[in-house]
Amino acid sequence: MRSAEMIELWRGDMRESLHCGHAVICDARGVVEVWGRPSQVIFPRSSCKMIQALPLIESGAADAAGLTDRHLALACASHSGADIHVCAVGDWLSGLGMGDSDLRCGCHMPTDPAENRRLTCGDEALCQLHNNCSGKHAGFLTLNRHLKGDPDYILPVHPVQRAVKAAFEEVTGETSPGFGIDGCSAPNWACTLEGLARAMACFANPGTDRRGQAMRRLVDAMRAHPELVAGHGRACTTLMRAMGGRVAVKTGAEAVFVAILPEQGLGVALKIGDGATRASEAAIVALLIHLGALDAHDPAAQRHLGGPILNWRGMKTGELRPARGFPA
Repeated sequence: MRSAEMIELWRGDMRESLHCGHAVICDARGVVEVWGRPSQVIFPRSSCKMIQALPLIESGAADAAGLTDRHLALACASHSGADIHVCAVGDWLSGLGMGDSDLRCGCHMPTDPAENRRLTCGDEALCQLHNNCSGKHAGFLTLNRHLKGDPDYILPVHPVQRAVKAAFEEVTGETSPGFGIDGCSAPNWACTLEGLARAMACFANPGTDRRGQAMRRLVDAMRAHPELVAGHGRACTTLMRAMGGRVAVKTGAEAVFVAILPEQGLGVALKIGDGATRASEAAIVALLIHLGALDAHDPAAQRHLGGPILNWRGMKTGELRPARGFPA
């Protein structure tokens, strides 16, 4: 099966662009619905941060460090680098007796407009705390301190990353075919889209064992603190708020998106083939509407799918629509 037509951009009466990809919905028993090829191998990128955070809790490191739900939400975050994110991660590291120099994620300008402007116009230097993955890396450092590992926790052979790989393969139910280096310098293990959806279904149906408790804590943290998972105006934050905290969603680079629906016991994973974020955001909205988790008329939904695309003068120029047959 080839990729499925998923999201269209219409301008006037003509379809101007088309985004194709793959999507899978799983429950505790297996695949429920499929578009495209479920066996498509992908890099989950940041959509799998909940999986990468499992060893942080399962090892006892989170409790030993006194981490709260806010810390756990940041461990799953691809944040905007706003003051709320930078200060929270800075305080986390300070509590560990560590700082910016202990991170291995690198620097980039924050996407948060206010913090971006402050750094651009001021004398303060950019630091690694602004990296959208700094919360995940603070989690890695917390785990590393617990394991008494060496400072280079991002190396694939490091105990931290070996623990991440083991958790990743266990919850996806697959032996990973390999890894790529993510934008934040950590290994990102590949899996099939079905495997990623299966993992999200595990988070939606957590057991009472140690892993189930860890999954529940991470999902609850994301749903309780959507502002920490992404930031003001970002899709993950606005969509979780629109669904009243019933669903956890997480984006990943190159147009990956996942959703965890505990009330329905479902996990969702999708990948847009051309890597367009606008299409992955529209596609996850279409699937959440399809599953009855999101109101199609909610402004958060309309912003990404079905609402008007405006030009610089405020004139409607087009809209994003689901392709025919997606979702069913």
